Amino acid sequence: MPIGKRAAAEFIGTFWLVFGGCGSAVLAANFPEVGIGLVGVSLAFGLTVLTMAYAIGHISGCHLNPAVSLGLWAGKRFRGSDLLPYIAAQLAGAIAAAGVLYVVANGNPEFDLKGGFASNGYGEHSPGFYPLESGLLAEIVLTFMFLFVILGSTDSRAPAGLAPIAIGLCLTLIHLISIPITNTSVNPARSTGPAVFVGGWALQQLWLFWVGPIVGALASGLVYPRVAGEAKPE
Repeated sequence: MPIGKRAAAEFIGTFWLVFGGCGSAVLAANFPEVGIGLVGVSLAFGLTVLTMAYAIGHISGCHLNPAVSLGLWAGKRFRGSDLLPYIAAQLAGAIAAAGVLYVVANGNPEFDLKGGFASNGYGEHSPGFYPLESGLLAEIVLTFMFLFVILGSTDSRAPAGLAPIAIGLCLTLIHLISIPITNTSVNPARSTGPAVFVGGWALQQLWLFWVGPIVGALASGLVYPRVAGEAKPE
């Protein structure tokens, strides 16, 4: 598949992840009387990945996440020459989605970017006021586990066709754990999109949501092959 088509798929997929996941948090989480809450937002993020994995997995692999692309590269599942086009497409998709979400949310007269716009943060900008150290450790560990599930469920020895379900449910679980800590990133693109519009503190704290996920993903990409070993020839 040409790199242009794969990058386009990554743009669309990451757009869906950010618009669907962050959109659920901005538009629906606290909606009067029928707000979906933390569980609903967690499920929304998981569903975006699950649906896109089936839609574009056969085109681009459905990374939707710079940390995932880097982790797959570390695990020798992805070519290094394709990293820049993938990451550029993911970032563009995330920023575009945040832009559309901003326009939609502005239709509500009570909308205010000061509410956070689903940005990730630590300290006073953490939903549960968790400090930098807690946020960084959580992002490293949870991204490590996310990549481990991705690598394991897409292994040629794993049951065929079920990887999107495992990956989507894993992302749901990750959000159930860490929304109170950092509002959950495990994805530098997802963090960058809203931060571009919020500016200020969101951009100042954005570094953590690049460093933590990338460190966790690279570690997982190196560890998984050593745990799983190589597949035996059929």
